[in-house]
Amino acid sequence: MVGMNAPVTPADLAAIATRFHRLSAAFERTVAAVPADAWEHASPCAGWTARDVVGHVVDVHGMMLKPLGRTLAPGPTVAEDPLASFRAASAQVAAVVDDPATCATPYDGYFGPTTVGATIDRFMGLDLIVHRWDLARATGQDASIDAHDMDRVRSDVAALGDSVRQGGVFGPAVDVPEHASEQDRFLALLGRDPR
Repeated sequence: MVGMNAPVTPADLAAIATRFHRLSAAFERTVAAVPADAWEHASPCAGWTARDVVGHVVDVHGMMLKPLGRTLAPGPTVAEDPLASFRAASAQVAAVVDDPATCATPYDGYFGPTTVGATIDRFMGLDLIVHRWDLARATGQDASIDAHDMDRVRSDVAALGDSVRQGGVFGPAVDVPEHASEQDRFLALLGRDPR
């Protein structure tokens, strides 16, 4: 993972693009597999339906473009077509990570000097992993999370400190039994009840 203040190498930029495409494809497959009658199912995110989860992820794609002075181009809405809306948003962020010069654009972020690519890697990556689980749970799909992805998110959450508990990003950690699986412990750290 690229540090928020670390210099960005060509290898870092390639890794950011590869991760984004992999995580985006996994999220897209989960969106595509949502049964037509499951969009209004409650999700593990309090007050959000499955459709709301996708809406949030689409909105975060737009946030990733702000350091470049851009917004998401008009396209299908999540209310009209969640899959088409996600694909359109993902394509716009993919164009950023696929262009090394744009991906390496520096700016002053909330946590200090960083690059557009490092922000996408950390925050968009986190959302695509965690909210894929939320969406899968809400709609009866396989909600397993890759162990390497859990390690990356845990590392990011530790680096971000208490800020992840503010502003509704993640709720308080949830207690889990001593025999809980690695994934259940991971989800509990992020304020999700894995049961």
